[in-house]
Amino acid sequence: MLPCHTHNLFVVTGGPGGGKTTLVEALQATGLAVAPEAGRAIIRAQRAIGGPAGHDRDQALYGELMLSWELRSYEAARAAGSVHLFDRGIPDLIGYFRLIGLPVPPHMRKAAEMFRYNKTVFILPPWPEIYVQDEERQQTIEEAERTYESIRAAYEEAGYTLVHVPPAPVAERRDFVFTAIEAAYRR
Repeated sequence: MLPCHTHNLFVVTGGPGGGKTTLVEALQATGLAVAPEAGRAIIRAQRAIGGPAGHDRDQALYGELMLSWELRSYEAARAAGSVHLFDRGIPDLIGYFRLIGLPVPPHMRKAAEMFRYNKTVFILPPWPEIYVQDEERQQTIEEAERTYESIRAAYEEAGYTLVHVPPAPVAERRDFVFTAIEAAYRR
């Protein structure tokens, strides 16, 4: 199977608590199709059923479930053919495995090579002023900063062009990303 590259699939990523999901929801409100973040949904589902996967339990299984989610989201978005926005992408998993000190499975590297997004990836830096821990987000701000660095490195190594989304009110961030998507999509 040859690598897929689709210019209409965009990723918004970064460490936890930087306003990523809020930004994605604001962009969705403009009419953009969105593939939601895998991590939180998997944590909620695993807790509800008493499952073993999670960042505080079986981390490798958690990573595998996230990969499965991301591959399914990717294929659905690709089939739709419209501009899609992903709340995280497959390279995030490489960053995650490195962060937790587990070897990155070869099939995850292969997935990141084969299933490509638009070269432009939006990354949100840590934003301590808005960082909040909750039921699913248990990391400290220091862990969030390490997560950001690990994810940033994974995307750079995968050959993506990172566009840093500055800390700003959500409407400004939304407009910034929307304008950049329009420009990148036309290329």
